[in-house]
Amino acid sequence: MNKRNFFRGLRSMAYAIVLAFVGPTVLNSAFKNQEHIFYIPILGIAILMCAAAIVLGFWGIKLMVKGLFNEE
Repeated sequence: MNKRNFFRGLRSMAYAIVLAFVGPTVLNSAFKNQEHIFYIPILGIAILMCAAAIVLGFWGIKLMVKGLFNEE
């Protein structure tokens, strides 16, 4: 077992879980305030957060599998 890759995967999964909750919350807030001047920037940030959660989730799973099976 490669502990370094496994714990890197766990850390990225933790970030993904946090972003998976924060991203949709910010997205919902942006949709509720469509007449606000910062609607477009907040909407873009929320979409990036959601996309980052997905990417970090897949990357974390990949790293954890590499760590468990001792691949380089």
